[in-house]
Amino acid sequence: MAGPRRIGQSVPEVAGKALGKRGLAFGALITDWPAIVGQQLSQRTAPDKLSFPRGKREEATLHIRAMGAIALELQHLEPQIIERINSFFGYRAVARIKLIHAMMPLVPSPMVRQRPLTTEEEASVTTTIAAVEDEELRATLERFGRSLLARPRKAGR
Repeated sequence: MAGPRRIGQSVPEVAGKALGKRGLAFGALITDWPAIVGQQLSQRTAPDKLSFPRGKREEATLHIRAMGAIALELQHLEPQIIERINSFFGYRAVARIKLIHAMMPLVPSPMVRQRPLTTEEEASVTTTIAAVEDEELRATLERFGRSLLARPRKAGR
């Protein structure tokens, strides 16, 4: 019996057949696009398609809808966007981006206003990441923790 495996290694095998043509990865990209690329870019761009190489569930090409001058900005930001997407998924889900010159949907996606963190939540994030030695990883985990805690609370919680 093999030992523990990274989740990124298991996702392609487990999810591949069950998720169908578009898959869970594409659904997560759509719903979490503002968290991945930031609010400003998410209002002017949209993920259109995620194309994986035949027989693989990693190193996909992400097709992004963009119009006008934002396409040039996306070309310059491509390495950072790919890094943020792959950090979001926890494995090398996307290897490249292809821009599609297309109109954006006329219906804007609803903006989720994040609430300010309480003192206890701030302390919780700081305490949780304190033991992480890698400075870049610690900063990423801090941003992630803050964004999770800042989501609006649903009624009944």
